[in-house]
Amino acid sequence: MVFTRHKRLVLLMKLSISGKQIDTGEALQQHVRQALESTVAKYFDHALEGTVQFSRDANLLRCDITVHARRGIFMQAEASADDAYLCFDRALERIGKRLRRYKRRLRDHNAAQAHEIESEAVQQFVLRGESDDNGETHQEPERLDPVVIAEMQTPLHTLTVGEAVMRLDLTGDAAMMFRNSAHGGLNMVYRRTDGNIGWVDPKNLNG
Repeated sequence: MVFTRHKRLVLLMKLSISGKQIDTGEALQQHVRQALESTVAKYFDHALEGTVQFSRDANLLRCDITVHARRGIFMQAEASADDAYLCFDRALERIGKRLRRYKRRLRDHNAAQAHEIESEAVQQFVLRGESDDNGETHQEPERLDPVVIAEMQTPLHTLTVGEAVMRLDLTGDAAMMFRNSAHGGLNMVYRRTDGNIGWVDPKNLNG
């Protein structure tokens, strides 16, 4: 009798590895690819694409990781260290912790992806901050006509509040707007200074 071992089929993601004024040799790139694909494959059969960028951060090295795992599912993390391998491993560890935190929800998302409601496209703008005489930049412009330095389209997903919190945590972003699947209104979740997540729901003001 012949026994055959069936392995889970995992397709390699499209991965870009680069360095700003840093040489990313073959050994480092192989370590990055194997470690990142191994971590992501625990939760997704086929992540779409990923980018890993190394740069200098004062006297340290910095690693920024971004992974587009599924439609609407992005993961981002960064870390600094005096060694390229160490800063990558630290950034990847942060992604791994976030994935483990939402393990069940991510698997539910994979199973229900075919029924996911299509997202809308909304316009997003980046405004230039105002600088004083000391060169310090303020987040709130003093003029009523702030200068737009970038504009782009960004998806507006229809989500539950829990799904929105998960996506905000996976990306590490400061805030995210979404359409609440419970009532169709616009909501926002954001990262508070105390580390907790805030939730803005204007719909509730109307009772």
